[in-house]
Amino acid sequence: MNTIELKSIQRGVIMKTVTMRVDDSVYDMIKFAAEGQKRNISNFIEFATLQYLTSSQFVENDEMAEILDDKELVKNLMNGLEDFKKGDYTIV
Repeated sequence: MNTIELKSIQRGVIMKTVTMRVDDSVYDMIKFAAEGQKRNISNFIEFATLQYLTSSQFVENDEMAEILDDKELVKNLMNGLEDFKKGDYTIV
């Protein structure tokens, strides 16, 4: 098991330190990926996390407006949510 400690100071911004424990195989993958991008491990983890969060978790305002304007889509999504709340489906 490896411990990775992330610390940095960027342009006068106070950065936080994060310590995480990862399995040797995960550490090796992170290290290999960081080397492939010519980054240190700390910088790679920050970069990869930001890439994931901004591409996977958030919807641009224009895209959200388009989704909300599609009344049939919104109705279907709400019906699906209700079915989920009733236990009709399991998210895996």
